[in-house]
Amino acid sequence: MSSRQILSKLGSFQEQAFVNGIWQSSASQKTFPVYSPSTGELVANVADCDANDTKKAIDVANQAFQLWKTTSCRERSALLKDLYEGMMSNQKDLATIMAIESGKPISEGMMEVKFAASFFEWYAGEAMRMNGEVLPNAEPNNRRIVIKQPVGVCGLITPWNFPIGMITRKLGPALAAGCTAVLKPSEETPLTALAFGKIAEEVGMPAGLLNIVTASRENTDQVGGALCDSDVIRKITFTGSTRVGKLLYERSAQNVKRLSMELGGNAPFIVFNSANAKLAAQKAVMSRFRNTGQTCVCAERVFVQDEIYDEFLEELKKCVAELQLGDPLDASTTQSAVINQRALDSIQDKVTDAKEKGASIAVGGNLAESKGSLYYEPTIITDCKIDMKVFKEEIFGPVIPLIKFQSESIGVLMANAHSTGLAGYIMSRDMAQVWRVSEALEVGMVGVNDQAISCDIIPFGGVKESGLGREGSVHGLNDYTELKYIHFGLE
Repeated sequence: MSSRQILSKLGSFQEQAFVNGIWQSSASQKTFPVYSPSTGELVANVADCDANDTKKAIDVANQAFQLWKTTSCRERSALLKDLYEGMMSNQKDLATIMAIESGKPISEGMMEVKFAASFFEWYAGEAMRMNGEVLPNAEPNNRRIVIKQPVGVCGLITPWNFPIGMITRKLGPALAAGCTAVLKPSEETPLTALAFGKIAEEVGMPAGLLNIVTASRENTDQVGGALCDSDVIRKITFTGSTRVGKLLYERSAQNVKRLSMELGGNAPFIVFNSANAKLAAQKAVMSRFRNTGQTCVCAERVFVQDEIYDEFLEELKKCVAELQLGDPLDASTTQSAVINQRALDSIQDKVTDAKEKGASIAVGGNLAESKGSLYYEPTIITDCKIDMKVFKEEIFGPVIPLIKFQSESIGVLMANAHSTGLAGYIMSRDMAQVWRVSEALEVGMVGVNDQAISCDIIPFGGVKESGLGREGSVHGLNDYTELKYIHFGLE
């Protein structure tokens, strides 16, 4: 059965945009193609919206906002609970769509749906606790309170590597706070977003709360520009590259929007001499090769202290040898195709650069063409240096570069020698060292002897050029609210 045939049998499969609760073509009637990276098949032709379509969606979201902002916390919570149940009831379908349009192994896709749904569950609770403040009486005849109000209509721009998780991590707190949204998903993975729209429709989400505007790469600038330029959109939340984030930041400055941005990572993973080498290797592989190496918080730069380096490398080889390349719809597959040819070319360029500058390929280093045109072998590169592209740039592929270091101070210095600071990882059994290095790393999140740092209850986000704001936790809800101070004078 072809990928297209599999999709057509799913009740949540959609190809049109979703605006004001209605499935509709773009005004121009144009579409753009969606291909499966694992097979190369054309799997869908999706509505190619432009600036005019986006402005219509913004107007609809604004009309819906006027009512939604007045709803009770119980009503918002109830909708979020329904969305959670709707997603979990459609877990397999969503994971299947992700596998086909992004190449994400279906086992990981199943986990992503559960992760994504958890934000609705979490914010269903947080919606009931959007508390204000009663300030102390500074004068006998005055009273002061602070209330929280929704920031307004939000523009959500989401990436292809977590095509459902990044939607719900933004939409959950937005709805809980009383905001409405216009969503622009990645042109690589619009089908997952549209499938979620179908689920939202089926659970009874009021029309206009979520509007999904799909667009080709050629029209993406139009859609993003319309979101940034609109005075109605009061907040932009974006997950993607630092380069694009800076462009959105600059364009949103003209009307001083609220911004939340989760940008590039290039995370350091530091293995100290005191670490358990086997555990460190297992965690490094779980981090680096998740989603075939295409995550923002995966271990991009692996620093290994000199005394444990050889042992760690041998354990790492064993772990990498267990990875299974294959069809993303096969439950045994752990590594699949990368998202597109541009991504594959970038991976090959970085590996070539490392070899030309003196690095060695310990494992892999080649295309896996027998599996498909966008498959690349899981690769270990040793003898890496800080002037190589694998150090300076995000690899975003199944390649793990090792850099040897001697002292703790040098390891931390090299880990911090980057413009980004999203996540960092430490493998050590020396607790004093763990505290020192955790505090010294210039990142927003630190994983100690573990790589699984993301969940609904934590404040996810980075420092430096890795972004602004936090997603998840109560802090994520606060990013969708404005504080209003009210002063009472008593007669």
